[in-house]
Amino acid sequence: MARIAYADEETARFAIDDLGDLVCELGFVVGEATAPTVPFLLELAGAPHTSCKAELLALLQRICRTDQWHSAAAAARKDGYEANYREQPRWEAAARAAVHAGRPVIERLAASARPEEAAPARELLRLMDEVAPFLKP
Repeated sequence: MARIAYADEETARFAIDDLGDLVCELGFVVGEATAPTVPFLLELAGAPHTSCKAELLALLQRICRTDQWHSAAAAARKDGYEANYREQPRWEAAARAAVHAGRPVIERLAASARPEEAAPARELLRLMDEVAPFLKP
């Protein structure tokens, strides 16, 4: 996280890519560590000294959009293999809920005078309006 917060822009971008590979693999598969990571991503995106806010917001979009585990669990339920997907949909639900909980930070960024921050923040807000948190089972 320090490389994202305090390093030069190129190093920060690489760090965001590395972190994205860990918390949103392939850009659409979240893991157990994703939801606990989201508040840190939001804090970094809202910090005035962070240079790669657009990349952080793009990662938050990918996390919010993902429904891979829910889709896999639904397909497995039809085939009688739902026991194989007990935890993963919860990870996904928690990750999406964490992004939604960060709405105040994202709204502040959307109001920024800097278009490189405001545009991706507004895009994430639109996505959040379209993709509600998962319902609890």
